[in-house]
Amino acid sequence: MTYVTVAGLRTWHEVTGDGPPVVLLHGAFAGASSWGAQTPALAEAGYRVHVPERRGHAHTPDVEGPLTYQLMADDTVAYLETVVGQRAHLVGWSDGAVVALLVARARPDLVDRMVLVGQYYNSAGKVPGGLTEALLAGGGDALAFLRQAYDEVSPDGPDHFTVVFDKTVHMIATEPELDLATLRSVTVPTLVLQGDRDEVTVAHSTAVVEAMPDARLAVLPGTHALPVESPGTVNPVLLQFLGGGPPAPFF
Repeated sequence: MTYVTVAGLRTWHEVTGDGPPVVLLHGAFAGASSWGAQTPALAEAGYRVHVPERRGHAHTPDVEGPLTYQLMADDTVAYLETVVGQRAHLVGWSDGAVVALLVARARPDLVDRMVLVGQYYNSAGKVPGGLTEALLAGGGDALAFLRQAYDEVSPDGPDHFTVVFDKTVHMIATEPELDLATLRSVTVPTLVLQGDRDEVTVAHSTAVVEAMPDARLAVLPGTHALPVESPGTVNPVLLQFLGGGPPAPFF
């Protein structure tokens, strides 16, 4: 775990294992530690696991100005080009799934296979009354939890949390708003994975899969915290897909 400079941004990342690269993209207000149940399993399976922390998240400093998914996707493209240095599997969870999808849509040459976990791609896919609405309403207990996690590691200091919180919530309130028809151009093999009590509706994930030329859907028991709640279920699904995908139909 160390810092690298990516497109002029001091970026914290962790690299574990050796083999074909897998890049894990965390969600909003999270960092590399959120993948703690997946990184060892992927490394033990023979992958080189990269876990970068995006601008304003965890150990990576914030950048003045608004936060957008496109900016974070551009940062990820630069990371893939300058640090990973070859095509990689992308696994994005929550906001990280939006970032992964934007990268795959713009730069399919950098993406081998992709897993998108627990995320909607326009507001029609949100589950009413979910965590997203709680954050937009001010956070409550969730706000205190997020603030404590930020304060412990951010190089910008505790006083900067409100800046990051406000612009992240603004981003969540206004983005993403992707026309699913545009996903026809995303040709990389993709697994859309979610919990049955997630922040995205199963109908929306089904529509995402139907819009993409080479995508499959997996719905597992769990919430938006699925990778943390059920690594014993999630990790075999990830490994099977990254290793070549679901088995061919029997008939």
